[in-house]
Amino acid sequence: MQSRVAIEKHFRLTRIALFVVWAVLSTIVVAWSVSAAKQRALSDVMQKAGETLSVQTEILSGVLDKYRLLPPLLSQQSSIRALFVRDAEGNAQAVDARRTAEAIAGMSAARDVAFFFPDGELLANARGPFAEREEGLPRLIAVALQGRLGRAALSNSDGERTYAFSSGVRREGKFVGVVIVYVDFYRVEAAWALSARRIFVTDPSDTVFLANDADWRLNRISGLRQAGSPDHYLIDGRYQERIDLVRRLPVLEWDLHVLADPAPVGAARLNAAAIASLAALLLGVIALVVLRRNEDALIRARSDRATALRLERVVRDRTRALSVTNQSLSQEVEVRREAEDRLRKTQDELVQTAKLAALGQMSTALSHEYNQPLAAIRSYADNAIRFLERGATSEVSGNLVRINGLVDRMAELSRTLLSFSRKPGATIGPVPLGTIVDEALLLARPRARAAGIASITVGEAVSGLHVIGGRIRLGQVFVNLVNNAIDALSGQTDARIGIDARRQGDRVVVTVVDNGPGIKPELLPKVFEPFFTTKGVGDGIGIGLSIVDNIIRDFGGTIMVTNQAEGGACFTIILQAAEPGHADGAGESALRSEGATV
Repeated sequence: MQSRVAIEKHFRLTRIALFVVWAVLSTIVVAWSVSAAKQRALSDVMQKAGETLSVQTEILSGVLDKYRLLPPLLSQQSSIRALFVRDAEGNAQAVDARRTAEAIAGMSAARDVAFFFPDGELLANARGPFAEREEGLPRLIAVALQGRLGRAALSNSDGERTYAFSSGVRREGKFVGVVIVYVDFYRVEAAWALSARRIFVTDPSDTVFLANDADWRLNRISGLRQAGSPDHYLIDGRYQERIDLVRRLPVLEWDLHVLADPAPVGAARLNAAAIASLAALLLGVIALVVLRRNEDALIRARSDRATALRLERVVRDRTRALSVTNQSLSQEVEVRREAEDRLRKTQDELVQTAKLAALGQMSTALSHEYNQPLAAIRSYADNAIRFLERGATSEVSGNLVRINGLVDRMAELSRTLLSFSRKPGATIGPVPLGTIVDEALLLARPRARAAGIASITVGEAVSGLHVIGGRIRLGQVFVNLVNNAIDALSGQTDARIGIDARRQGDRVVVTVVDNGPGIKPELLPKVFEPFFTTKGVGDGIGIGLSIVDNIIRDFGGTIMVTNQAEGGACFTIILQAAEPGHADGAGESALRSEGATV
């Protein structure tokens, strides 16, 4: 065992190394914490200022949009046109014009409404003299007489700022006057005054036209910034740092500014630095205390060694007893391990049994539903031989393409049926309902003709709908339902089958109906049970509708059956709707439809 001096020297060197590592790591952690806190706080400040910017943009645009269309509307009124008609002595109707202007200004809350002759002569206005606004008047009248909407931002020596819209008044194809509506920004600036942030608008000359601080109005923005520090603004008599968020108003050629206070960013940095420093200091103290305790423990261990030697005999005796106990525990652990192994094997056997049962169910469905595609392949092959004998090679190529498609379809059907009893994976997606119905009818049509079915009709709405499902399995659903309808209509004259669909919210409701004898009411609850059938021995084993029910459930849908009042069965399928632009067939191949009726 080391001496006391050696132990103390070892721990002294360890403390020095630990201090160096602690200092480096603490610096890194504090710097990272400060940077992360700064980014979070800055993002929060920018987000809140951006929200204020969006709201105030809408307020300003809303005020101006309210009056933008007023001059064009007024210029179209016959009563306004009549105001510009002079009497026989050449006198204007100034009194009526003033009353009209006062009424319009009062109802619209405009700052002023004025009527001018084309030469700039004032006919009448609602409020006050016009000397203060003469600077922008010629341009407003000139634009209006060009048949366009005039607009201008105006200000006077008293600090009053308005925005004017002008429109020309035509009478018998000639401009006889101009209507000008003046809008003030008192309400806008009053709303801005409620905000703790500086909000202002600058025009193309960088002059502050609107602001919630009266001292800023009609001052150039460069004079409000501190020289050499463009992010410091003159606020409450001193320059303060602010973050300037700007949004361009292109129609007005204005820039809307919101100044955000970065103080929360600095506070967040200080808080993060303080917390990280305290955490680092606490961890350092804990590490030092632990190291000191380890040193004391080693020193005590040296002094306790002698006492330990005296107790060694007692320990040996206890060890012997513990060995016996450990042996007993080892045997118990082994017994439990064997029990767990048996349980695991039993679970594996149950899983394998379930897999074999599902495989048997799907293999039965495969053999049950393969006859129709095989019959179609045989029919196409026979036709191809006849076409070859006649030399009609183009028709042979078409039949071979169809045969190839049916073979691919059967292969895909095999893979689909192997997974129909479990939750489907990538084979489920948006699919076109009309195409799938056409493909199903392509398989069922020969058997329908042979059974004497008069017609199989498909509603026009089917072709425009898309649902969530698997293309092959959903096609198998319609093949099964149509085949069941064919069986039900066997021997009946004027037999008909109909397929229709409609959109209901986010669902698509599909119906398959026939005019057969229907289903006995007491049998309706059992229709989708496995191995339930009303057919004779050898005609079916009753799993077709059970497979249909499982497939629809895999797609997240439902299926039900009822009897129609006029006779015949009605199968109703409800599936989740999909948007037409997203339908891709769920990764399965398709066959071209040849028609919607037999």
